[in-house]
Amino acid sequence: MTPSSEPGEVGAFLKARRAQLTPHEVGLPEADSHRKVAGLRREEVARLAAISVDYYTRLEQGRVQASASVLATLARALRLDDDQQTYLYEIAGRTDARPRRRRAAQRVRPAAGRLLEQLTETPVLVLGTRMDILAWNHAATALYTDFAGIPAARRNYVYLLFTDPAFRGMHLEWEHDARDAVAALRMEAAKDPDDPALARLVGELSVQDTDFRTWWAEHRVNSAGYGTKHYRHPAVGDLTLDCDTWDSPDGSGQRLMVLTAEPGSTSHDALRILISSARALVAAGPRGLTSGISARRPHSPP
Repeated sequence: MTPSSEPGEVGAFLKARRAQLTPHEVGLPEADSHRKVAGLRREEVARLAAISVDYYTRLEQGRVQASASVLATLARALRLDDDQQTYLYEIAGRTDARPRRRRAAQRVRPAAGRLLEQLTETPVLVLGTRMDILAWNHAATALYTDFAGIPAARRNYVYLLFTDPAFRGMHLEWEHDARDAVAALRMEAAKDPDDPALARLVGELSVQDTDFRTWWAEHRVNSAGYGTKHYRHPAVGDLTLDCDTWDSPDGSGQRLMVLTAEPGSTSHDALRILISSARALVAAGPRGLTSGISARRPHSPP
């Protein structure tokens, strides 16, 4: 067993995934109208993967470790997408083909800092490992909150999404966005399962929020590379913004989160008004490249 493997996590993920599938989705007959198991049975997964039921049972129970070839057949049998396959291989310790890199210190790259300064008309965040908010520009502060007023230990995108009423309340599709955030955090957990800070974050949110605890147990994974977010801002009303995240090229695990509005749309006009108004309010205030803007609308600590 490799040091990075997590047999219990592998079993839990396989069990959660088979519960999400129906026989019809994998090409099996649905003649049995009195199924007692949600989703696929263990023997059905074993049949699809061409392995014995006993072996698959022990795999789900964490008593054996699957080889790379078995993982490949299970990925096909369970219809795993790219993110789910990446997650499965990582928790199983089968990532030799993709060398692991040690996590870099949570420092914003100078180039990213310059980019934040130059992108003045669109909100931008730099997200670190565990989705910590490491840096932001003026427009992100105008849209969200005064990040500089939040203690660094609480300056985490997922934490704010679940615990801060104002941050949470502006998301019109909060459940959709929150589930995506939990799935993205799951991807982070697979990269470094022994990260104590991540364990504290997950533990705290699991205690505080029933939804987080439920969604974390579902083992859904998502790299959250792009999508659309719908906000209701107290100053300018509804906003529809495209959200794209870009991986840092240095392998640090940091990502640039950029929010843009379609030119000519009401959201584009509202975003420009919001940013201009916020800039006017703090025209005389100091700015920092990677520490945010110090003077903004008040933030209520979580």
